Amino acid sequence: MCFRSLLLAATLLFCPVATLAQGANIGFGGEEHDSSLPVEITADQLDVSQADGTAKFTGNVVVGQGNMRLTGAMVDVDYGEGDDGSTEVKRLHATGGVTLYNGAEAAEGEEAIYTLESGVVVMTGNVVLTQGENAMAGEKLTVNLDTGTGLMEGRVRVVFKSESEPESQ
Repeated sequence: MCFRSLLLAATLLFCPVATLAQGANIGFGGEEHDSSLPVEITADQLDVSQADGTAKFTGNVVVGQGNMRLTGAMVDVDYGEGDDGSTEVKRLHATGGVTLYNGAEAAEGEEAIYTLESGVVVMTGNVVLTQGENAMAGEKLTVNLDTGTGLMEGRVRVVFKSESEPESQ
């Protein structure tokens, strides 16, 4: 079991009130993420506006960057000029049954905004984070993919499965 899971389990064991708190710090993404990696997007349809530097991907959208995957029914992409003068993705706004995968962990919500420069994803709307057999739910999840840290807010509820179940007699 990884150190983050032990630390989180110990915190919740000794501070049961934390499981019902308004906000909880969490770890996210067992694997390192590099937000400077290229972004690959697949979808059923693409609508691009050169005038305002946006693109709208619709239908079975899958965004990939390194080990991270973000899926949703629709993803709006904001483009801007990069340091070298080329056009690059600045921000992704996913809606419609959004799921964020990073390693063995997954988070689901109604929408997500991923700002590439900071490596931060903000998910809102009935967010559920699954880490192995453990789960956490709240209204808002803010994850820094580069550092692997996160914060769940909005009447947080946590369910932990013990490593070993007591033997029945």
